[in-house]
Amino acid sequence: MNDEHRIEANRKLWNTRVSLHLASKFYDVPGFLQGKSSLCGIEVDEIGPVTGKSLLHLQCHFGQDTLSWARLGANVTGVDFSPEAIAAAKSLADQASLKAEFVEADVLDLPHSLDGRFDIVFTSFGTIGWLPDLDRWAAGIRRALKPGGFFYMIDLHKTFLILDPETGGVKYDYFGKDGPDEEITGKTYADGLTHEALPEYWWNHTFESLFRALRNAGLNFEEFREYPFCVYELADTMDEIAPGRWVYRSLGGRIPYMYSIRARG
Repeated sequence: MNDEHRIEANRKLWNTRVSLHLASKFYDVPGFLQGKSSLCGIEVDEIGPVTGKSLLHLQCHFGQDTLSWARLGANVTGVDFSPEAIAAAKSLADQASLKAEFVEADVLDLPHSLDGRFDIVFTSFGTIGWLPDLDRWAAGIRRALKPGGFFYMIDLHKTFLILDPETGGVKYDYFGKDGPDEEITGKTYADGLTHEALPEYWWNHTFESLFRALRNAGLNFEEFREYPFCVYELADTMDEIAPGRWVYRSLGGRIPYMYSIRARG
């Protein structure tokens, strides 16, 4: 099986998950439609005011974060490879009476119609592991930015992701292996909801490979930050130490749970 077939399998998985996520407590669409932001707050503080700025959201899923940026005044465009997600994003924008453009596309092959249009390119939480080629991804980011624009991402930290949520010990290899990890899954992270068993493929990218791809694309690093907490309760073994701040009970704030990057074109 080649990467094209793996991406197609992942697309089927994400198409399947859209309807489940729309109905989940995790995403709380009713709360969003009543005005609740789906952003965690850290990215809002670090990106700063967005009123009147053009923002491209990569791997936007059904557009909740994209539309949260629109509420803050950004002129937003969301991109996702799932046609079901893009259809849901357009519907959600209509329900929320928010203006947004949503484009069905693979972020490894961004349409050239997006070139040079954006002050900000944004991605967050659980995105790059679905991509086999960070060089193509980073090149697309650079193309989409206006001169002087910047890229921002926030995601779960590799240290956090290699740990066993039950024991707090190391379960996975940081450096991964050649090729993607394959798993048959019938459950989604949102409320543990179940669906038909489907294959998923996940590529393990080290910080070295991430930084190299961004640098090779011509992006200049301005900030790299790490956080001793997670903004999601991702395991029963986590405690909430402050509103919206979760840590492993056995480890507390002794490890990084998330990181963010800001790099300018």
